[in-house]
Amino acid sequence: MIRFDDVWLKYHHQERGPGALARDVLRGISFKIPDGGFRWLTGPSGAGKTSLLKLIYLAQHPTQGRIDIMGTHAAKISRRDAALLRRRIGVVYQDFRLLAHLSAYDNVALPMRLARRAEHQVHADVTEILRWVGLANRLGALPDELSGGEQQRVAIARAVVGRPKLLVADEPTGNLDDEQAGRLMTLITALNRLGTTVVVATHNHALVEAYPAPRLEMAEGRLTAHG
Repeated sequence: MIRFDDVWLKYHHQERGPGALARDVLRGISFKIPDGGFRWLTGPSGAGKTSLLKLIYLAQHPTQGRIDIMGTHAAKISRRDAALLRRRIGVVYQDFRLLAHLSAYDNVALPMRLARRAEHQVHADVTEILRWVGLANRLGALPDELSGGEQQRVAIARAVVGRPKLLVADEPTGNLDDEQAGRLMTLITALNRLGTTVVVATHNHALVEAYPAPRLEMAEGRLTAHG
């Protein structure tokens, strides 16, 4: 499902050219996650977790090394095929990325509509997932009418409503109380049992202990443990 071979990522601090400054964000990352696998991604702030996730969901390309996602060499994929591949990837962003002019319902419905699902199926799936995350009475609310925790639950619902082949989540429980975090993990583990490959970045050590799974541990841009 996911394979990294000696992957490096540099961020440039100014325009490329003579004297340009660059910083290694990821250094020599190599690992494999099988189809249907579950991995926690752990490490301190600044370790490179978010950058690693961006490479997985094709928001960035590596400076060096090879990445294969769902059997596709990410660096050689066309823009059209990359867009189609992203539709099979559910992403929970740390900053939610909800569209301000769309209601909670329409934000969650968006990926299904982009995939041209029938509207009756959209309605059934969106209302069910919003009920599951405790927002059945907030379908028409705009993002700025929702609390941070409610926005996070909408973002989670949007990521999973299409039953993605791959789910990537960046601190998905950061704004949730313990009860809601538990409900989220019930949903994620159920998707994983049905075959969805899952990668979850978190600082919540209690959550990792409550739901044992192999870890990708990072520090200073390097993978320090995998297993």
